[in-house]
Parts: sequence; C-alpha cells; structure tokens
Amino acid sequence: MEMNWKAAIDSIPILNKAALLTLELTAGAVAIGVVIGLFMALARLSKTKITRAIAIGYIDFFRGTPLLVQIFLVYFLVPRLFHWETLPDNYQYFAGVLAMGLNSGAYIAEIFRAGIQSIDRGQTEAARSLGMTQNQAMRYVILPQAFKRVIPPLGNEFIALLKDSSLLSIIAIQELFYSGKIIAGRTFQPIPMYISVALYYLLMTQLISQWVAYMERRLGKNDLR
Repeated sequence: MEMNWKAAIDSIPILNKAALLTLELTAGAVAIGVVIGLFMALARLSKTKITRAIAIGYIDFFRGTPLLVQIFLVYFLVPRLFHWETLPDNYQYFAGVLAMGLNSGAYIAEIFRAGIQSIDRGQTEAARSLGMTQNQAMRYVILPQAFKRVIPPLGNEFIALLKDSSLLSIIAIQELFYSGKIIAGRTFQPIPMYISVALYYLLMTQLISQWVAYMERRLGKNDLR
C-alpha cells in the first residue's frame, strides 16, 4: 500500500480540534485529580485509622487496576447509581473525565503525600510554637512548600494522563487517537495518520514539559528572594 501524506495534511483541521479536546479532557481530569489527591494525601497521613484506611483503599484500588477497566466501570456504574433510564447528552465525556480524574487522584495523592513528608518536621514545630494549630500549620506552612516540590511529578502525571486519554476512544469519545483511527479507516492510510497522531502527542507533551520547567524556574527564583 502506497503511503499518501495528502490525507494526513487534509485532516489537520480535524486533528487540531481533536487535540484541543484531548487537552481539555486531560486538564479537567487533572483538576479533579488534584482536588481528590490532596484530600486523600491528608487522609492518608491522618491519625484516625478509619480515615487512613479509606484513603489507602482508594489509592490501592485505582493504582492497582487498569484505567481501561475503570473507564468501563464508571461509564456503566454511574447510570445505575443514579437510576438514569436514558443517558444525558455527551455523557461519555463526563464519564471519561471522571474516570481519568479518579485514577489520577490516586497517583496525585501519593505525590502530595511524599511532598508533605519531605518537609522537615521542624517547620511544623516552628509553626506550632507561633501559636498555629495543626491545620493552620499544614495550610500556611507545609502545603505551600510541598507544592513547590511536587510540581515536577505533577507535570509527569499530566503527561501520562494526556497519553492515557487515548483509552477514552473505547467509549467513542472523539479525542485525538479516535479521530486519527476514524480518518485512517476512511482514507486507508493508517501509517501517515498514526504518525501524525504520534507527532501531535509529542508536541503536546513537549509543551507541557516546557511549562513545568518554566514553573520550576519561576518558583525557584521566588525562593531566592
């Protein structure tokens, strides 16, 4: 089969739209993951056994099972939980972002936990000696320092989730990989199309890496002031 790059070039507007949707889905999932991850990290470090057990169970489940299985579970389980007889419009997008967000939350929880535990205990003791409560010390002293340290692994999680978003094609979300697969099937040019899709992913991951590096440098300069 002769490769025809014209099909890939003509598909650039479609791939651009699909790449933008991929970024939006990933950003939404990371936003959910950061919120869940922060709470789960704090719960993981809690002195209450029940709270700690819930956090450990959540983290172990979502880190120990495939994202593809989790996507199917969320997609089919949510309508059962809410007794929906018909699915809302664009339900697959909601289910996809939620599944990726829940998965990301487990990994981000461990990232935050490691970041919090990397802060010297003397910081907490100093804050308590100034009259702060444990919660105030965590909010105003520990978390701001921990956040700066977890930016690189958070960036890696963003990149990993961006690539894993291709799994959403299984529930017919027209993200980058799904769009490329449809075009490849229509034009009978799989090699040019999948190379184009790979280049789009490479470009997006490089942009995220550059942004993470910029944030590291900026926060590093703030520490020197």
